[in-house]
Amino acid sequence: MFPSVNSGYTRANQRRGQAMHEETAAASGALIKFFGAPLIGSMGAIALGFILLWPRTVKEALSRFVCTLLFSMFFGPVLVLAVRSYFPNTFEISKEIAMMYGVEPAFGFLFVAAPLMAAAGLPVWWIMGAFMRWFDNRRDKDIGQLAHDAAETVKEVKGSLL
Repeated sequence: MFPSVNSGYTRANQRRGQAMHEETAAASGALIKFFGAPLIGSMGAIALGFILLWPRTVKEALSRFVCTLLFSMFFGPVLVLAVRSYFPNTFEISKEIAMMYGVEPAFGFLFVAAPLMAAAGLPVWWIMGAFMRWFDNRRDKDIGQLAHDAAETVKEVKGSLL
């Protein structure tokens, strides 16, 4: 019947709690926007890597996964910036296409950027696979024998190119 003494205090706390939830949601959204596109691109590279060249062991798969993810997340945006500096019209046209489809222009940017970020991670998948298989075939050798095998491989490749 009578308002309690603590009702104002409770309402103020509820409002503060609501504001904190909104701030947390905004921060989460910013993190998703910041890491989302590189992560999507790197996951695409990893998926393509698994489709094209399946790893032999779990250790090989895990190391390829981590290296491709990191390389794509760090060098994918660099590749996007390089392409954007040489071909700026590509990104502008993709934004216009996104608006034609009725989505935000930022998605148009992702139409071009996501495949580029995936492409930035693919070479690492294959290079890591080649190194891991090369070292796996030479598991029982010491560092000197590995260096000798590497020199022989370089000579074979150089001879086949000339």
